Amino acid sequence: MKQLKEMISSLGQKITNYYESNQEYQFTIPDSNSDDSSQKDTSISEEKSIYPSLEVNLEYMKVKYNTLINSDIVIRPFTLTARDKHYQAFLIYIDGMVDSKTINDFVLNPLMLRNRANTYDSSYVISEGVANNISVRKVRKFNLQDYIYNCLIPQNSIKKIDQFSEIISGINSGNCGLFIDTLAIAFDIDVKGFKQRSISTPNNEIVIRGSGESFVESIRTNTSLIRRIINNENLIIENIDVGKVSQTKCAVCYLQDITNRDLIAEVKYRLNNLEIDSLISSGQLEQLIEDNDKYSLPQILSTERPDKAAKYLLGGRVVVLINGNPYALIMPATLIDFITSPEDINLRYQFANFLKFLRLVAFVITLLLPALYIAITNFHQELIPTELLFSLLASRENVPFPIIFEILIMEISFELIREAGLRVPSPIGPTIGIVGALVLGQAAVSASIVSPILIIIVAITGIASFAIPDFSFGFHLRITRFFFIFLGYIAGFLGIGIGLFVYLTVLCSLKSFGVSYVFPFAPVVHEKGNGFFLPPIWERETRPSYLHPQKSRAQEPISRIWKYGKEVNKHDSN
Repeated sequence: MKQLKEMISSLGQKITNYYESNQEYQFTIPDSNSDDSSQKDTSISEEKSIYPSLEVNLEYMKVKYNTLINSDIVIRPFTLTARDKHYQAFLIYIDGMVDSKTINDFVLNPLMLRNRANTYDSSYVISEGVANNISVRKVRKFNLQDYIYNCLIPQNSIKKIDQFSEIISGINSGNCGLFIDTLAIAFDIDVKGFKQRSISTPNNEIVIRGSGESFVESIRTNTSLIRRIINNENLIIENIDVGKVSQTKCAVCYLQDITNRDLIAEVKYRLNNLEIDSLISSGQLEQLIEDNDKYSLPQILSTERPDKAAKYLLGGRVVVLINGNPYALIMPATLIDFITSPEDINLRYQFANFLKFLRLVAFVITLLLPALYIAITNFHQELIPTELLFSLLASRENVPFPIIFEILIMEISFELIREAGLRVPSPIGPTIGIVGALVLGQAAVSASIVSPILIIIVAITGIASFAIPDFSFGFHLRITRFFFIFLGYIAGFLGIGIGLFVYLTVLCSLKSFGVSYVFPFAPVVHEKGNGFFLPPIWERETRPSYLHPQKSRAQEPISRIWKYGKEVNKHDSN
């Protein structure tokens, strides 16, 4: 018994010594910057041609799409019948992005089923026709890929592809790839059928008299919306892929006979020279291609309205659409564009100019009103009428905080209420705005935390900020307003004046794709129809000169021929 205990103790000690050995395992993660990995990445990114062997192509696609773990990749092998000969083939597509009925009826059905056309056994193809009343008969050698392309697949959009990268790009966008044994090409067949949002009314650019359509997430739907408005063959839409991983499709739209060719080349150059992995939204692209990224001023105009994009296209600008995003980017952009509403062209020029004047007043109020209030109450009380001054002093008599603290509390509270109203569910959003504006404001005044006149100043400033048509430019004014508040608190009108000087200097120094941001004010250019205020619609004869369009004239000097006759235009042209 004693010997047995000694044997067990000795065995346990050996096991302990074995597991507590000092042996170290050297395990390192390969460096992504090493030569081997870089060579591997290079080999992967190389262009590879499709092989004539179906088995090799099948294995390549299985590895590329990780079919062992990818649940939505479908590979459908089948036997193809052509001219009474059988060929092995397979289809590959992504489930959920294709229309199964289209694949069954217009791809698999004509390729797999035997019929009179594809069971005719002959090595030659005979075509007959009539030319100059003479019957012509041509005999040519049977070619499998031409026969499939021309005779067997009744699909309107089909391409012959000889590179794996191109066929993979098509499959990723919702097409299906057809590989056939003995052919060193694949067929990219358009069978898209994924669900997408239908065309609806704009959410952020609402107009009373105007189109009720807005862009959606599908790039082809968006291009069709623009083409429905601009019925012209000179409208060019070029596709550019951005992002090494995402391969996001961007459509560059312009009018070939109007838009400046240098502007087109510059936009395409910037899009083609973006070394990024992914592009998701138009907001990302806007930041990547704008001229100056030091300031919060937007330098590219964005819109969700096809009619607004078409208007700027007809004026000689370039529009960029991004797949998966319902906003279009318009370039170049000037300061006037961000204060212009899409509805201005639908209204009489008197109405439009009145609204533009209101927006200009809203621009000044949003930027300067809190700063002017704090400067006047701290430094320039002599500017306030005596009765109003006594009223201000009486309202602030019980407030224990300095005015800068009051105004910052109210401004930040208003911004929090605005952000909360956007983020909460839509049924609660208006309620939060009402509760925040009425209950909290009244409670703050009753508790002598802020003065009543300050509530009025902040409310007017907030309402004025909502009158700015462009969201990005309105956001810029909301941020810049705080800098002017601090300048007004520190130095009164002097600080505000210095801030305005710096602000105007920044505006004048900015360029958007080579165009002055404050055109036509700096440099001063007198152009009829291209200034801030609009002339009558029959006097808007020219396109903006800063764009240097190929056709500077947008309409004839006398556009209302019904009133003056054609002879007047002929006289003017002479």
